[in-house]
Amino acid sequence: MERRAFLRQAAITAAAAASASQMKASKGTPTAPIARRTLGRTGEKLSIIGFGGIVVMDESASDSKNIVAEAFDRGINYFDVAPSYGNAQERLGPALKPYRKDCFLACKTEGRMKDDSRKQLEESLRLLETDHVDLYQFHALTKMTDLDKVLGPGGAMETMEAAKKEGKIRYIGFSVHSAETAVAAMERYPFDTILFPLNWVLYTQAGFGPQIMKKAQEKGIGILCLKSMAKSVWPADQRKDHPEPKCWYKPASFPGEASLGLRWTLGHPITAAIPPGDEKYFRLAMDVAQNYKPLGDHEEQALLMGGKGVEPIFHLGNDV
Repeated sequence: MERRAFLRQAAITAAAAASASQMKASKGTPTAPIARRTLGRTGEKLSIIGFGGIVVMDESASDSKNIVAEAFDRGINYFDVAPSYGNAQERLGPALKPYRKDCFLACKTEGRMKDDSRKQLEESLRLLETDHVDLYQFHALTKMTDLDKVLGPGGAMETMEAAKKEGKIRYIGFSVHSAETAVAAMERYPFDTILFPLNWVLYTQAGFGPQIMKKAQEKGIGILCLKSMAKSVWPADQRKDHPEPKCWYKPASFPGEASLGLRWTLGHPITAAIPPGDEKYFRLAMDVAQNYKPLGDHEEQALLMGGKGVEPIFHLGNDV
């Protein structure tokens, strides 16, 4: 067992080192802006990585403006935020304002009924200093009971559809951590987008992701992904006090394994991936995106080998 574990680690270390050296070599030469892909049937073109609002949560106003400006300059036009991300909306709104007309702004609501979702929408528009969001999503639409509520009488979908007619939102989507609910949601309503976790450990160790990808492609839904750089749950003794305060999960090792993980996710037919909110992982993701190349066979084999037996952050059938 120890020898197999050693060989797995050696393989992924070698692949990660090769990936890191390639990025380092490319940094000395001019790089193109981050590439863009089409968002499902909407026709929108989004950068292959998005800016997650947690990046600016609890940061100063000046630091927030700097990182947003850098991201925009490097080609990012997809920004995503939510009311539950602390003060991220307050920080992102002013920082994004100079670039707003050239960006695709996504926001979320935890409201499940018409009135509470409307209240959240209006507050988000105020804090983000904009008259509309491009994509408004049901946040963590994970339990089947949540899906029933939002689509039922007096549910939050009534807010979504009314706000779309008012010009306050352009597209309707949802984020989800349950494969069962994801598939059901796509069957019951013509959503424009889905945002869900897609990474190599979840895919291979939990079978989480293939069924969502398949249904989204069948429906022509724009596919946005989370947790590409996630690896596992934190050990029990680190769950309350761990070294990555903006990552509730244990991320892939920095920088090599995390780079391979992001490239693995981007190698699927998705539009964009949102990296962790930790600034060093986000900056790494920008580097990877500007120099993106699909994984080679040896790199993918090493990455998947390193994920064998790892505890995934979600399991099929769980309401998280």
